[in-house]
Amino acid sequence: MGEKSLLYRRKIMKQLYFSKMLSCADLSDKIGKSLPLTTKMLNELIDNGFVTETGYAASTGGRRPIMYSIKPDVVYVVAVAMDQLITRIAIMDMQNRYLTGIEKMELPLANNPKALPVVAEKIAELITTSGIDRSKIAGIGIGMPGFVDATKGINHTFLDAGGKSINEYISEKIKLPVFIDNDSSLIALAELKFGAARKKKNAMVINASWGVGLGLVLNGELFRGQNGFAGELSHIPLFNNNKLCSCGKSGCLETEASLQVVVQKAIEGLKAGKVSLVDDLPADHVEQACDAIVAAAGKGDKFAIELLSEAGYNIGRGVAILIHLLNPQIIILSGRGSSAGKIWQAPIQQALNEHCIPKLAANTEIEISSLGYHAEMIGAAALVMDNYEKSSLKKDTATEKVELSAVSSN
Repeated sequence: MGEKSLLYRRKIMKQLYFSKMLSCADLSDKIGKSLPLTTKMLNELIDNGFVTETGYAASTGGRRPIMYSIKPDVVYVVAVAMDQLITRIAIMDMQNRYLTGIEKMELPLANNPKALPVVAEKIAELITTSGIDRSKIAGIGIGMPGFVDATKGINHTFLDAGGKSINEYISEKIKLPVFIDNDSSLIALAELKFGAARKKKNAMVINASWGVGLGLVLNGELFRGQNGFAGELSHIPLFNNNKLCSCGKSGCLETEASLQVVVQKAIEGLKAGKVSLVDDLPADHVEQACDAIVAAAGKGDKFAIELLSEAGYNIGRGVAILIHLLNPQIIILSGRGSSAGKIWQAPIQQALNEHCIPKLAANTEIEISSLGYHAEMIGAAALVMDNYEKSSLKKDTATEKVELSAVSSN
């Protein structure tokens, strides 16, 4: 009974994290336990300072229920957002606010056997320097590119852990639970729980970055596929351009629509004499070059807008195929590239106009994410809390101290 009681308390904390505010009746329904038992566990969490009353629900004509929220500073998560070139790490609270500054470092993943040890070391350093009691950290969530098997904790593309799972490797060094997933899947998770896909049944979340990732929300849930590899939009062969893709094949969507391609075309265009606010792009620093192009487009620079529009049109060609297959309610452009904002919408829509059967695309919305470049960080935090009650690594967290104390007093 003690372990079960601990499990249900964790479920309450998890539901309050994702929903922000719930009534006791809502919690009872969500965790699948009786109202008296839910009330008892909720009161214990309140008495021990983990949950607080936040007032009454809006009136619907009857008696207004009391609403409850998790306190933001009772549990923290370490969020790690990786792409092929840049890694960001931060500690976040239960309102997805950064308790530390975002530690950002250049860390190429391809052919880099030192990448995983560096990440583990940086996570450990951040926890130490933050001054946050380790017992209050629920776990570490990591988003990463590549073919990620989240169940086994393996990335088949990057981050070789020397025969161990990535989860095991980092957990052994830091003594906290670790959860990994594909970066685009976590961006979709963030949009589903906190962003534009919230309360949507079917959504496609495009991660416009150094590749073109895709997260799928089907029937209100994140869809990862049989082995977690669903959503490899980047590698749909759409072009006869004879350009080699990172996957080893040619003509993939990534070869005409990624932000790396945008930067490459910008550099070539400037060398050919294109007039632009953008000048002297650093060819050896893709992120800075990309940011400069997006900033110029935001100021109305014709060349920068043309580059992004061309990439957006090509993304739209890929999306058109997906609409024919899945008929989603909404397409959300998220991740790094979403900082270009509405510049993307018109060319994506134009591609859909040209390549989609009108009836299929007629009711599909196109929206730019409000979470933007923070989406992967939020998704990494959400991954930890999504697994909060299922963590298999035994650790002496503050929550467990309170919950086990409450159990032992019964």
